[in-house]
Amino acid sequence: MYPVSDRFLAAIVDPHTVITEVTLYRTDGAVEQLEHTGGSVPVDRSSSARRTCTVTLADPAFIPQSDTDRLTVYGARLRISRGVEYSDGEREMVPLGLFRVDEIGGDRDEGPVTIAGKSLEVAIMDDKFTAPWRASGTAVSAITALIQRTLPDAAIDSTAAVDAAIGPRTWDYEGDPWEAIVEIATAIGCEVYTDADGVFVIAPLPDLLTATPAWTIAAGEGGAYVRADRTMTADGVYNGVLARGESTETATGPVSALVVDDDPGSPTYWSGPYGHRPAFYASSTLTTTLACTAAATLKLKSARAPNSSANITSLPNPALAPGDVVRVVYPDGSAELHQIAAFTVPLDEAGDMELRTISAKEGT
Repeated sequence: MYPVSDRFLAAIVDPHTVITEVTLYRTDGAVEQLEHTGGSVPVDRSSSARRTCTVTLADPAFIPQSDTDRLTVYGARLRISRGVEYSDGEREMVPLGLFRVDEIGGDRDEGPVTIAGKSLEVAIMDDKFTAPWRASGTAVSAITALIQRTLPDAAIDSTAAVDAAIGPRTWDYEGDPWEAIVEIATAIGCEVYTDADGVFVIAPLPDLLTATPAWTIAAGEGGAYVRADRTMTADGVYNGVLARGESTETATGPVSALVVDDDPGSPTYWSGPYGHRPAFYASSTLTTTLACTAAATLKLKSARAPNSSANITSLPNPALAPGDVVRVVYPDGSAELHQIAAFTVPLDEAGDMELRTISAKEGT
């Protein structure tokens, strides 16, 4: 969760003044605040571009008539924030992302105008390889090179536990550099994404079983809980992952590692009644059993079945991020821990926020 004050967390579950800011970074270097009437920022861990946005403006003058207008799709960016204005006039803002403007449209005479954008992973995706690209060395250095190949000034923050060497891997013409980044990051058990500040993050997925809850969503007075829909399914759920690696560019022999759900208390315990349901992953970047284990562990975290899953509707908290663990206290007093997969932050005071979770377990 983005760092916020205790005052902020207390304010968002009580009546408060919501403030939002949309800053336009024009291609001519100018910066301006956009008067907007609404919009939203969807955030989804399963999407290659983790953050997207729509912003509504009333002024039809923002609809571009030529490629030299102040707002165009040729490199303009938006930085969006949502926060609280306290009764003493102090403000506390939370960033929601840095976005490339990809689409602008609306009634040219009367408006409104809708702007759509995506977080900066799309800049990497669109910059396809025009010559074979060979990655080698350590994972973090290879990922950094691929990001800065497109965005030389990109900020990169790695919290990878280990920056291990990877097997040489060559991507051909027309290859997707972002797919290359994802594959390399998997070799050290990490994800790569842009965060709310627009920084490229290399980090492991937090473990639901050990992570400290970032926020409590409680029912009743002073709580953020609105409602919840619960589901349980075995579709696409695995309790083991076999990761394999073998480089065709070196003399490195094949390596592999099988990581399974070894928790006897888990409903998908490998040796339990759920049975064996393995998934498979292979990459030439995996050159050691340790790398295979890291990759399989990352894949298993996403694929292993939860005790239950839910769509939790709460009062908006713009500081949350995918991967955060939240503690949900239901109206009957029971509690669960849920790991957030996706949510949408509104850019107006109206509306709740639905959190889609990827896993849950009984809280204490």
